[in-house]
Amino acid sequence: MTTGAIVLRDRELMLNGPVGSMDQYIQAISAIPVLDAAEEAALATRLREHDDLDAAQRLVLSHLRFVVHIARGYVGYGLQLTDLIQEGNVGLMKAVRRFDPSVGVRLVSFAVHWIRAEIHEYVLRNWRLVKVATTKAQRKLFFNLRKSKKHLGWLSADETAAVAEDLGVSAKEVTEMERRLSGYDVSFDPDPSDDESYAPTAYLPSPDSDPAQLVESADWENDARDRLTLAMNELDDRSRSIVARRWLAEKKATLHELAAEYGVSAERIRQVESAAISKLKKSMVAA
Repeated sequence: MTTGAIVLRDRELMLNGPVGSMDQYIQAISAIPVLDAAEEAALATRLREHDDLDAAQRLVLSHLRFVVHIARGYVGYGLQLTDLIQEGNVGLMKAVRRFDPSVGVRLVSFAVHWIRAEIHEYVLRNWRLVKVATTKAQRKLFFNLRKSKKHLGWLSADETAAVAEDLGVSAKEVTEMERRLSGYDVSFDPDPSDDESYAPTAYLPSPDSDPAQLVESADWENDARDRLTLAMNELDDRSRSIVARRWLAEKKATLHELAAEYGVSAERIRQVESAAISKLKKSMVAA
């Protein structure tokens, strides 16, 4: 039996166990007997040597109350206790599969690391839309700083230095993490009914909002418009009218419409248009 199969089987046992309210769940797991050292060692040996799933089940079930105890320490992050317990149970199952009774420690001591590791990962994944900690040092700072702020409040310079020295990081890293902890997620483009007057979409600059580029673009357009006006004035009346109605009017005229109006062929109108445009190009370049 593989490790993955045992973990999956244990998870199914958890999910198929008592359901309902959290009080019912806690009441149910509290009724499960606690194993003494000899029973625990015997079950762990059966699991390691024979892949005994029944032994794994008893080891996991007897320690579920311990997971609840640890998970309650993380409710201040605004996440559901049920979800924290679920993640902690996954850590417990991993610990049970890796537990070696010959080392001489109790399962509860060995499982602490695995339970906390799973809960930590869940908190970091779900506490904010934007990750607040990515490196190992930042994760350590995230959890330890939050505990410190429960009684320190907003850190002073001396307190920041003390926390930095204690955790082995720079004061700048402590200040940055404190800033992240004090922030909150805001919808970039909220629904108008959400009353988020200062949503990022209202004040973040647009990529093309550089004042220098805006002025340069406006100057170029004004200059091009002036040169086009001068060049158009150099055309004869018919050529100027044809170009204006074919290219500048909101409702552009067709070659056949202009041909009927001037009493010539559509090809002749095209020739006049082509010659006028060529002259305009030369005039605008020379201007």
